[in-house]
Amino acid sequence: MTFRKLTKKEITQLEAQRCRSLEWDRVEAPENFSADYIHQVTFSGNIRLGNFDSIFYLEGGVQKHSGLYNVALHNCEIGNNALIENVQNYIANYKIGNNTLIQNVDRILVDGKSTFGNGVDVAVLNETGGREVKINDKLSAHVAYMLALYRHRPELITKLNGMIDFYAQKHASETGEIGSNVHIMHAGLIRNVRIGDNARIEGARRLENGSINSNEHDPVLVGYGVIAEDFIICSGSRVEDGAMLTRCFIGQGCQLGHAYSASDSLFFSNCQGENGEACAIFAGPYTVTHHKSTLLIAGMFSFMNAGSGSNQSNHMYKLGPIHQGIIERGGKTASDSYILWPAKIGAFSLIMGRHYRNSDTSNMPFSYLIENKDETVLIPGVNLKSVGTIRDAQKFPRRDRRKDPNKLDQINFNLLSPYTVRKMFKAVEILENLQATCGETSETYTYQSCRINNSSLKKGLDIYSKAIKKFLGNSIISRLEKQEYSSVEALRSCLKPDTSTGLGKWYDIAGVLMPSQALDELMTGIECGKINKLKDINCFIQDTHQNYYSYEWTWAWDKIQSYYGVKLETITPEDIIRIVEDWKEAVICMDKILYEDAKKEFSLSSRTGFGADGSDNEQRLDFEYVRGNFEKNPFVSSILKHIDDKNELGNRIIDKINKLK
Repeated sequence: MTFRKLTKKEITQLEAQRCRSLEWDRVEAPENFSADYIHQVTFSGNIRLGNFDSIFYLEGGVQKHSGLYNVALHNCEIGNNALIENVQNYIANYKIGNNTLIQNVDRILVDGKSTFGNGVDVAVLNETGGREVKINDKLSAHVAYMLALYRHRPELITKLNGMIDFYAQKHASETGEIGSNVHIMHAGLIRNVRIGDNARIEGARRLENGSINSNEHDPVLVGYGVIAEDFIICSGSRVEDGAMLTRCFIGQGCQLGHAYSASDSLFFSNCQGENGEACAIFAGPYTVTHHKSTLLIAGMFSFMNAGSGSNQSNHMYKLGPIHQGIIERGGKTASDSYILWPAKIGAFSLIMGRHYRNSDTSNMPFSYLIENKDETVLIPGVNLKSVGTIRDAQKFPRRDRRKDPNKLDQINFNLLSPYTVRKMFKAVEILENLQATCGETSETYTYQSCRINNSSLKKGLDIYSKAIKKFLGNSIISRLEKQEYSSVEALRSCLKPDTSTGLGKWYDIAGVLMPSQALDELMTGIECGKINKLKDINCFIQDTHQNYYSYEWTWAWDKIQSYYGVKLETITPEDIIRIVEDWKEAVICMDKILYEDAKKEFSLSSRTGFGADGSDNEQRLDFEYVRGNFEKNPFVSSILKHIDDKNELGNRIIDKINKLK
């Protein structure tokens, strides 16, 4: 579009419509410009105006013509068919897109050169510093993980920070942008904020130094009463209802509201925070907290649900808030739980009560930590028997709110993986060593400042063993199910891994599961300068995520060989059948345990409070109308179907293998 200076006729018309400017020659417009819809506007600096030809159809059936009404504009470019009216002070140094509506705001301005939140240091985990993460538009949970936790590789940190600083300065400007199809209404001060397409800002009190990375695929909502300073909000997120943010990154598909307050915190994909408070936390994907009295502080979490009144403390000694904690993926805290940092809690664990002993249960996944007389009692593996754990694992993919095709975080939802199963192997080794050291008849055992009862230890060994067999069987069946092999040699060829990547340790890098070789290749590539752009890091992680099952098989096959005493060169059909039979037994046994656990939700005690004013029969009927019938419950039905399906699958694989004998 070409622009020209205003004609004398247009200036006369604008002045008649109570518009003012000391320098009309600095106001430009397109060739077919009409001044009909510009009233009570003060122009200063360099101004470019678009055409105003369309009508906005607002809620309640109200119609308003695009145009400029009662506003002061300084150094602004206005897109076509925008509607800007009733700005109490002014809009300065902004480029405003097409079809954007701005009503009843105080001030919108850029004051000097701004990076719009990019490059802001967020002091996660340690409030006193030392683990700062520089936030930016392209920040993924995985890059943030390296920045926060790999400080012992200073060259890596220097290179990552250099990339972020380069990006921040590249996008720094003295002019802000408000994209197309944006609605900004009833807002207070907006200073140094870049706003993407299709964003909706309604009633925000104050927004300073930030980016709202909305787009047409996944708009952002910033609602009433919000105060945010030094922030980045990514696509698909909602920040509303009086939320208060200071030095925060809000990832894709997050929801913060109901007066939630957070400072120096990172929230990645699909996090949800309401009513409570966060300080210096690293909230990996699906960290959820709903309750007013819940405080998350100086911790790293993911796939977590924080119960009401959950609390942590990082003031163990007198040197300030220097301690941190990690609750690995899938953690849950019961109401009024408390943990004294430092502590590290294993994946998919439940925390109940108050814990002061600085435990490290990272090698005991799927456990309960329960307080008993000021002691931490550890019940290994018991969460594998909980129907709630399986339900959680199934619901996470369905609750992915991200609609943006460009997803910053790669998320692996697998419950059983090399990451968790490796820890189970370690747990079995630890528990067997405790038995050997203290005796099988000992009433209790001590591990990492926790007490383990004899019966809990034995049950833990049993459930870990079943889960290991289930995972190894899953892996070999997935490998063989869809492949054709007419001889033992062809069968062995199918079992041969595609790559050596996957052996050894695996890590949960804030949602994505990575073998140690891949992670080290990434970090070494960054340190030597081979990988020198943020988008290249994200592409590497995305490729690793897409190759997960290939890497998983490399790890699983190595474990199958050692666990079952077989080798690729000599494995027989009988060996495969033995592994599949173990898998069938483990799967069916674990499903039956889940079935019995689900049945507890329909027991007589669960009916308490139903049919409050009636007979036992009315209590039963009231319960069934509200909660449903046990046999017809969708989750219960899925368990029974899972048993049948897996039994059939196992038999089908066995029949296929038997033909090779």
